[in-house]
Amino acid sequence: MNDSVEKQSNQSKAVLVINCGSSSVKFALIDLMREELLITGLAECVNSLDTLLTWKVGKDKFTKALPEATLVDCLGEVIKVLPSDVEVIAVGHRVVHGGEAFTSSVKIDADVLEGLERCSNLAPLHNPAHIAGMRASQKVFPKLPQVAVFDTAFHQTIPPHAYLYAVPYSWYTEQGVRRYGFHGTSHRYVAGETARRLGKPLGETSLIIAHLGNGCSACAIEAGQSADTTMGITPLEGLVMGTRSGDVDPSIHAFISKSLGWSLDRVMTALNTESGLLGISGQSNDMRTLVSAMEAGDDRAKLAIEVFAYRLAKAIMGLTAALSKLDAIVFTGGIGENSHQVRARALEHLRVLGVQVDHELNAQNGDAEQGRISKEGSLLCLVVETNEELMIARETLAIIAL
Repeated sequence: MNDSVEKQSNQSKAVLVINCGSSSVKFALIDLMREELLITGLAECVNSLDTLLTWKVGKDKFTKALPEATLVDCLGEVIKVLPSDVEVIAVGHRVVHGGEAFTSSVKIDADVLEGLERCSNLAPLHNPAHIAGMRASQKVFPKLPQVAVFDTAFHQTIPPHAYLYAVPYSWYTEQGVRRYGFHGTSHRYVAGETARRLGKPLGETSLIIAHLGNGCSACAIEAGQSADTTMGITPLEGLVMGTRSGDVDPSIHAFISKSLGWSLDRVMTALNTESGLLGISGQSNDMRTLVSAMEAGDDRAKLAIEVFAYRLAKAIMGLTAALSKLDAIVFTGGIGENSHQVRARALEHLRVLGVQVDHELNAQNGDAEQGRISKEGSLLCLVVETNEELMIARETLAIIAL
């Protein structure tokens, strides 16, 4: 592809969405007029002999080995695979944690990068990688505006009584210890799409959204805004997840450290990477694998799914405290959109809310009109496909248009 900023006026315009990890770069190109995904890809094992670029255009998939490629090298290769008939007008970066400093998406400049570095202690595994990705992107796309879109920003409307922990108040004022919440771009997109399907203004809509993937969170949406959510200062709190424990008694850290002689770092590693579905089942963090194992009679797989579903239902019930009404319970994310077994099990625990599952609609992941999986007369339950990349592209366009 030629220089991405030297395009003919008749070309379609797009936003390049980047999600940079510690050794990987995910990217997606979104056509702004049609809101269509044009290309998606991943550079993995960056800065190693195994660096590999994979991308997909439609149903066609391509790969290219890039031994020892840096972030800048990988993004330079991304330029070459972008369609030549599309003008990239901006780059949108997904950022996990904005702390309290960033309550909305922002155009990236030196002050923003400095602010991100200051709150990196809140997300030491994520924010430094995001910053590195932004700096690399600025080198590769020096003339394009770059925008940071934060997972935490959508949850900045949560009130103090919901985001504060019952710990010494100075921990909040001096260290920033509070509930921040994550998956904000997903919850925001799904809230808007659900309101559209209900034929109601977003500002008049109250929902509980369950984003269920390898990472999981639920969010209470009151009058179209986040009123409470399950993840906390980090993505470890809340629901049972693929490898994360979700909520545990805080004293478990001291108990396991004393019993097994583990360091705090070792305990945290176990809670983040060896727990959740993987920890209970002893075999996998993949819900599809566990459902197959359960159906084959594996008791540990069944137990993992039952714990996952019950804890989800318990969280949904708790989040109703943030709402004045409840228009619908919405499932999204890889598990939420595709596992009828998990949805059915979770909703069975919510009979007190008047939920009745339509098992035929649930088995087909919802009806064609709304994604409804509940019976007529029941509290409405829906499956809505998320689109975080599109939400980031929309936010990026909104910021550069200011």
